[in-house]
Amino acid sequence: MKSMKKFFMLPVLAAGLVLGACSADEKETSDAEAVTDTASVENLTIGLSSDVGPLNIYTGNLDWLTDMVYDKLFSPSPYVDEPTPWLAESATQIDADTWEVVVRDGITWHDGEAFTAEDVKFTYEYYRDGPANRHTHHVSEVPQIDEISIGDDGRTVTFECGYACPSLQTITFADLPILPEHIWSNVENPRKYTDLAIGTGPFKLTEYVADQHYILEANNDYFMGAPTVGKITLPIIADSTAMFNALKSGQIDASSKTVPAELVSTFKGDAQFKLAEATNLSIVQFGLNYQKAPFDNEKFRQAMSLAVDRQAIVDTILLGQGRAGDKGYPHPDSPWTNPELSTPYNTAEAIALFEELGYKDTDGDGFREDINGEALQLSIKVSSGEPIYVRAAELMVEQYKAVGINMFVEALDPTTFAAHNSEKNFDTYVSLIGPHGVADPDQFIMSHRSGYLWAKEMPYAKMDELVTKWMAASTIEERKTISFDMQTLYNEQPTAIALYYPEEVYAYNAEKFDGYVESLGYGVINKFSFLPEATQQAVSATQPVIVE
Repeated sequence: MKSMKKFFMLPVLAAGLVLGACSADEKETSDAEAVTDTASVENLTIGLSSDVGPLNIYTGNLDWLTDMVYDKLFSPSPYVDEPTPWLAESATQIDADTWEVVVRDGITWHDGEAFTAEDVKFTYEYYRDGPANRHTHHVSEVPQIDEISIGDDGRTVTFECGYACPSLQTITFADLPILPEHIWSNVENPRKYTDLAIGTGPFKLTEYVADQHYILEANNDYFMGAPTVGKITLPIIADSTAMFNALKSGQIDASSKTVPAELVSTFKGDAQFKLAEATNLSIVQFGLNYQKAPFDNEKFRQAMSLAVDRQAIVDTILLGQGRAGDKGYPHPDSPWTNPELSTPYNTAEAIALFEELGYKDTDGDGFREDINGEALQLSIKVSSGEPIYVRAAELMVEQYKAVGINMFVEALDPTTFAAHNSEKNFDTYVSLIGPHGVADPDQFIMSHRSGYLWAKEMPYAKMDELVTKWMAASTIEERKTISFDMQTLYNEQPTAIALYYPEEVYAYNAEKFDGYVESLGYGVINKFSFLPEATQQAVSATQPVIVE
């Protein structure tokens, strides 16, 4: 007998939101009134630290910004235990490898065309069969969706997987933005597509000027309630100092870039600003080039992990604004992470491992030679545009010196750093990895097949055995148990060492708008901050913790 599991949202919720939504024409409050009434703010300006293009899924991605314009079948993200139906009305698991989704009626794209089940089928097949993008693996490999069909009712989409896919609703349906078929079916090369994004989301992208700004305008017919802000302007301010000067001077109302620890006090003393803490599910990591010696040896990587005093980095570099990465990888606040993970700091064990492997200080200069007796000097590459990471790398040089490993810092301009990283032209590096990489359980599997945490063509018998079991598991509970075992194995011999989990602090002008809510993994700058309270409650968005 086929087992069935169904996920649904009470229709009255969506109906209530639509009926309760007010249009832009009904909002006639003055600018002064808008300051105190968060339900009728006409204009908001939020500083954006980077340009990701006209929100083409294939050429640039900033998940929270994409999410302002596009919707997914489920919401808010794969980073919660049970996402809420969104463009989907319901999802039903028919058996271990088959799901049926009923899509909502009455939704339109920003250009007025009707949203249909055909758009869903087209999107998933386009991601699967077309050029790779950040979402591709959720259809083509982890999981693998072989067949997609639409039922006679025109609203039911059936997904048939190549192997068990118990988390299709929880992960895939909550991650993939749906594209309009009537536009994208005519796009021959998605990487060269430069038109403004058209979605079904709460905001329309009405203007984009490269390296200058984005303008989003409210979609007042949004099926989950009209936005509480009429227009959002997003000036691109790449320089961190310029960003927070613009906030202090009133040129912007909030910053999408989080406040560095050393600037927190400058906002605390100003009554018009609030500081809000949020869990962004990101990790600042110390990556090791596992494809070259000495990092191709699992015990050497283990010793490298044992030698890092993560708490010292948090105390010294972050001034306490963060958590030591002693729970390893993935992020400990993800519901998909093993709560028992531990990556201890133990210099005695690190030294013993280095000695066991034959890395000894034979000339008495305080630094170990390699197993052939040759001088061993390793670089830490880091972007010069991230001064905190540079300082963390400099502190690690001193920590590794204490166990006899000679390291030095190479600060490269951001473009050069990115090129070296993508080409694996490094010994080690420091960078940040966001929620998709460290809070999505399917991505953890894919990272071991994509060349990021591991290369598929390289032998890794213990992990491969666990992945085979994971693919055969037919329930989320079984998958979690196996995932926890994979995470334990990984952290014993990591290829990317978790240094710390940033505690993100956002600064905003509360006199202009004070309706921000936290969506796990997206901070407080996310689409739910600008939607009705009932919508926020539907996806369990919460009030952020205000820093006093």
